[in-house]
Amino acid sequence: MKLLSAARERPWTDEQLVRECRDGSQVAWSALIDKYKNLIFSIPIKFGLPREDAADIFQTVCAELLVGLPQLREPKALPKWLMQTTYHQCLRWKKSKITTADAGLDLKPDAEADGRELPEEMLYQVEREQSVREAITGLSPRCRRMVEMLFFEDPPRPYLEVARELKLAVGSIGFIRGMCLKKLRVRLEAKRFI
Repeated sequence: MKLLSAARERPWTDEQLVRECRDGSQVAWSALIDKYKNLIFSIPIKFGLPREDAADIFQTVCAELLVGLPQLREPKALPKWLMQTTYHQCLRWKKSKITTADAGLDLKPDAEADGRELPEEMLYQVEREQSVREAITGLSPRCRRMVEMLFFEDPPRPYLEVARELKLAVGSIGFIRGMCLKKLRVRLEAKRFI
């Protein structure tokens, strides 16, 4: 928990993350995983895989990242590499389930994972979701936490609980939420999201 806290204290570019991970920084590794965990996990979920299988794929992708990071030529390509690697793991998972379910089934060549690109519509959706996550991460800790509690928890937290956790007056939640969403909008506009 201490490493994750230290990793979240500073904004990291992919270039910094890759460089420091290659140098053996545990803080950078924690920051890298924290930054991209939802991206990696979202792809198997979009495939409709059970959470347990998505967690297994997540672990496999992280292991591949650990091994493959030194060979990554362009740090800016990291998100795309993660998406493509996760996609291939999902295809391998799907192929293994089909093979296990029907050992006599001949799989067609298009079921092969290697070389296939992430479908364009899924790539677009995953990239947009990651842009939103990164924009939220760039907010102040209070705004980030408020957005998480109000929009990413299911069910969303009542204002009374949000106020209690953030040590705010209940009546100020709506105003502060509006300010946080304006800041988020500015960050998304800067990323050409909107």
